[in-house]
Amino acid sequence: MDKVGKYDLVRQLGRGTTATVYLGIDPFTQREVAIKLAFPGILKNPERGKLYTHLFLNEASLVGKLSHPHIVQIFDAVVDEDLCYIVMEYVPGGTLEDYSTADKLLPIERVVEIIFKCTRALDFAYRIGITHRDIKPANILFAGDNPNSADIKISDFGAAIVDSPEHTQVSGIGSPAYMSPQQVKEQPLDHQTDIYSLGVVMYQLLTGHLPFKASTSYNIIYQIIHTEPLKPSALRAQIPEVLDAIVARAMCKDARQRYQTWEEFAHDLAQAFRSKQLRIPARDFAETEKFDTLRELAFFSDFSDVEIWEVLRFSLWRGVSPGETIMRDGERGDFFCFVAAGELKVIKKGRILNLLLSGDCFGEMAAISRGTQIRGADVVALTEAKIITVKGEALRQASEACRMHFYQSFLEVLTSRLTLANARLVAV
Repeated sequence: MDKVGKYDLVRQLGRGTTATVYLGIDPFTQREVAIKLAFPGILKNPERGKLYTHLFLNEASLVGKLSHPHIVQIFDAVVDEDLCYIVMEYVPGGTLEDYSTADKLLPIERVVEIIFKCTRALDFAYRIGITHRDIKPANILFAGDNPNSADIKISDFGAAIVDSPEHTQVSGIGSPAYMSPQQVKEQPLDHQTDIYSLGVVMYQLLTGHLPFKASTSYNIIYQIIHTEPLKPSALRAQIPEVLDAIVARAMCKDARQRYQTWEEFAHDLAQAFRSKQLRIPARDFAETEKFDTLRELAFFSDFSDVEIWEVLRFSLWRGVSPGETIMRDGERGDFFCFVAAGELKVIKKGRILNLLLSGDCFGEMAAISRGTQIRGADVVALTEAKIITVKGEALRQASEACRMHFYQSFLEVLTSRLTLANARLVAV
């Protein structure tokens, strides 16, 4: 077979119980895609055909809906009696399953970053009415060869609960070791079952062990309902207490005591970096901290999560020391900045014109004006500070939605400054 529908097949990528996955080429876009092709007749299987049909139709229904940087996109699908396939974004790296054993663990800080990105991706899915229901290391892919730096993408939404009148919840789907107590009891499920499952993934990536192990599924289910696992730090001494607490809350058997929202889960992960309980190089920034910082700044309040991730990709982050000059009077510049933390002063001929605090932006005329902007004052750090820099060219190449939100926020900043200037003139 060298073709499926309009897609050219290149080679086989993998083979499962219901389908073979191929690397393919979309002849119209000339992009590589992954094609999940169901085995012939699998949907007519007398015992499991109805379940397999549900899984394929479920995933097919999500075409075009999961547009997020940390979710595998579904481009196309065909489900009929003679031919059944799903066309997805091709992700070239391996899966987290390769780094879930004690002899091949990722750095603790990297694990926290990965779990943070998963919380944001699953929150995006939840907000459009989708609960994954089969979160496990094998369904989280690396978008590159280096597991220490490659981005991640969540895949395989075939078992998902889709909040739609046309969809019904089917039981008996999922991997027992990662199921929540509510899932093994076949109770109605919501996003908190995914929170539990991601807690199990975090436990395994931190320690190289599953929280519950047994020779039969029945024994695993019993432990999930009745037994408390060891703390992760009991299996890996370097794990700080804050991560023990986060895993314990995510995996709480009582859903009322579990994280109630993805935002709560993500906030605690980011706070672990901010409180310096996780080690990162001096003046470096974890992506968890970057995302959480932008999400809290008023300037970015109307940006979607997808746009926040986009800003992270083209912004530059650095720490500055007291007395360090960020912009110089009279120099040309094609960039603007935000104060993520600390205090700066704006100086003109030795006179302080303004103080800049966390959340303030400066130099934005470089992005608004058509040419390279001439700076009208010095901007100097008063304290240790964290500065976010965006180059004008990077903004011009951003998505239309992202640029629109930048310009809307610039207008709000300029309006606030004019209002303040008018108030000062009236006072004089």
